[in-house]
Order: sequence, then structure tokens, then C-alpha cells
Amino acid sequence: MANHLDLEEQEQLDQLKHFWNTWGTLISAIALVVFGSLAAWNGYQYWQKRQAVQAAALFDAVDAAVAAKDSTRIQQALGDLQSGYGRTAQAGLASLQAARALVTEGKLDEAKAALQWTADNASDKGHQALARLRLSAVLVQQQAYDDALKQLSASVPPEFDALVADRQGDIYALQNKKAEAIAAYEKAYKRLEEGLDYRRLVEAKLNALGVQPSVVAAAPTQGAAQ
Repeated sequence: MANHLDLEEQEQLDQLKHFWNTWGTLISAIALVVFGSLAAWNGYQYWQKRQAVQAAALFDAVDAAVAAKDSTRIQQALGDLQSGYGRTAQAGLASLQAARALVTEGKLDEAKAALQWTADNASDKGHQALARLRLSAVLVQQQAYDDALKQLSASVPPEFDALVADRQGDIYALQNKKAEAIAAYEKAYKRLEEGLDYRRLVEAKLNALGVQPSVVAAAPTQGAAQ
């Protein structure tokens, strides 16, 4: 009986050796890939958490500098955040916050730089659109109307279309381009929901240009006409 068992064990051992000689390299390679991927994923998760923590600390530094009205500290902390953690949501938010504070202090060029960075680099499309709207307002203050319109020509999420069109209308009106202003205000009016105070503001602008919003609302959109 013992010899019989020894023969069975030897046969199983031989089969195992044959199997390993045939498939051992492939199994080892697959195991290496699997464990390597797990290690890489864990490392990436750790890196992301570390980035978020450090970005949050710099965001707090920007927030504290804004509260203290210290433009030097604002730009220093913001620069560190943008250069080291530019793809985080905190970088876009901090840039918008810093720009608003810099405008309040009359530092328009510095505010423009912060907003342009956000428009070009923020990870959130909404932050980019909001930055372009605010940047256009700063450029209007500097009477750089063509540059302001250029900022508003970029693609934005649909929820910003009405705001962009209204701002374009304001700029055209300042340039005494009545037809262009009316067209932009009409676009904004059509895209705003009834009952909104903002829609009534656009209505007043159209009235000032001799246009009745009720006629605008009844007119078919370009897409519907086609």
C-alpha cells in the first residue's frame, strides 16, 4: 500500500512539475502584473490624498490672506497652489477668490493674471467659465472691449450661455453697436427662465434699445426655424 501511495504521489509531483514548467512563467508574469497594479493603485490613492491635503492647506492660506487684505501673501500662496497643485479644485476656487480680492484693492493686472490662469487651467469647466466672465468685467473696466469679447467667445457649459450673452450685450452697448447688443440681449432673454429677476433686467436693457421682449420671446430660435 505504501508503495502504491508513493507512486501516486510521485505521479502527482511529476504532473505538477510539468504544469509549472509549462505555465509557471506566465503565472508568475500575471501575478507580477496584478500585484504591481495593486501597488500602483494604492500609491496613486495615497498621492491623491496627499495632494488634496496640501492643496487644502494652501487654499486656507489664500483665504487667510484675503481676510487680512494682504495682496502680497495672496499672490504668494496662490502661486504656490497653482504651480504645485494646479489640477485640484482648490486651485480654481482660490484663484477666483483671490482675483475678487485683488479687484477690490484696485490691483487689476494681478486680478487678470489670476483669472486668466483659471480660465486656461482650472480642472472644473464651471470655474473656467466664471473666470472668463469675471475677466471680461475687468477688461471692460480697462476699456479693452475687444479683449473682453474674445474671452467670451470661448466655449462654456450651457448653464452659462445666458450670462455670457448678456455680458456680450453690455460690451456691444458700450461700443455703440446697437444691432449686436440687441442680438446678444435677445439670446440671453430667450435662454433665461420666466420670472427670474435677471430676465427682467435683460428685458429692461432691451426696452432701452427699443425692443419689446414679448416679441423676442415669441420669435422662434434659429434651431426651431430650421
